Amino acid sequence: MKHSTPSPSDRSGWSPRRITLSAMLAALALIFSYIEVIFPFYTGIPGVKLGLANLVVVVALYKMSPSYAVTINVVRVLMAGLLFTGLFGMLYSLAGSICSFLIMYLCWRSGLFSVLGVSLAGGVFHNLGQLAVAAFAVSNARIFLYFPVLIFSGMAAGIIVGIGSHVLISHLPDQIFRRY
Repeated sequence: MKHSTPSPSDRSGWSPRRITLSAMLAALALIFSYIEVIFPFYTGIPGVKLGLANLVVVVALYKMSPSYAVTINVVRVLMAGLLFTGLFGMLYSLAGSICSFLIMYLCWRSGLFSVLGVSLAGGVFHNLGQLAVAAFAVSNARIFLYFPVLIFSGMAAGIIVGIGSHVLISHLPDQIFRRY
């Protein structure tokens, strides 16, 4: 049987199989976001969450590609904003997730960091992105005085997510993520 020439989308890695897998991973990340809305991890510190959805993003970064990971992340943030947090929550989360993803991508791309290091950096920079939006919203840079508290929470969340991501990356079969 003769095979047809792959379409341009198939050659770039955006095959129907990978798009479907991305949609399923975005849905899983959305479920993790919902779990955090229903069962918040009370720390007594405002704005501190574990960031379970970032497990999916880190796994996608390592097992798929940066373009899939960022797409999954943005889709999850937009859907969670529409369903759970509203417009302002979406803006804070989007700023945090973009900031987080950029630093995770740079750390991953450099090859100098483990999965744990990539996730840890993402946890810290997520908080930085959210503080930047908050400082802009209230027109007061003094809100960054809260950043030292958030550094530690971002590190803790990043380590937990990094350990979980490492376990998943090591144990998930590569066949799930193949391009065709």
